[in-house]
Amino acid sequence: MREYKIVVLGSGGVGKSAVTVQFVQGIFVEKYDPTIEDCYRKQIEINGVQCMLEILDTAGTEQFTAMRDLYMKNGQGFVLVYSITSQATFNDLHELRDQILRIKDASDVPMVLVGNKCDLEDERVVSKDQGQTLSKHFACTFMEASAKLRVNVQEIFFDLVRQINKKVSDKPKRVTKEKKPCTLL
Repeated sequence: MREYKIVVLGSGGVGKSAVTVQFVQGIFVEKYDPTIEDCYRKQIEINGVQCMLEILDTAGTEQFTAMRDLYMKNGQGFVLVYSITSQATFNDLHELRDQILRIKDASDVPMVLVGNKCDLEDERVVSKDQGQTLSKHFACTFMEASAKLRVNVQEIFFDLVRQINKKVSDKPKRVTKEKKPCTLL
């Protein structure tokens, strides 16, 4: 079974844990308890293939940013989450994405941009157009989600796995030379 390392990133309070727990356990975590780091495993089936997701729910608070380099180095796909009710959380994503690309030393990394809390339409500050524009700039998928109402939660992770699979299948295969037995003289 193929394993996938997915990292969920974003500012504090955007709902990273709520989205992750809703996906993995099917429950909505109502109260905000700042995360240091939580790791979840979930087996899913995509296109008839069993996949094991290892999802790292990271800290959004500044005091834990030093741990981010390691997450980013080991992650294969990234969920960048902001709250549609906070412009600052949206603005923070530029720096996160730049850091991912720098650490991965790549220009194209599997990524999904998520505008969470779409159930709070009356408190919206970040428009859907802003999210779509940023996703075009990032060259990644964009979805608005609600961990509370389970809107697009599963789709976020399924889309990311498909992106990882596509990236792996697009890589040129290395040609290995036939090994000849060596002779000691």
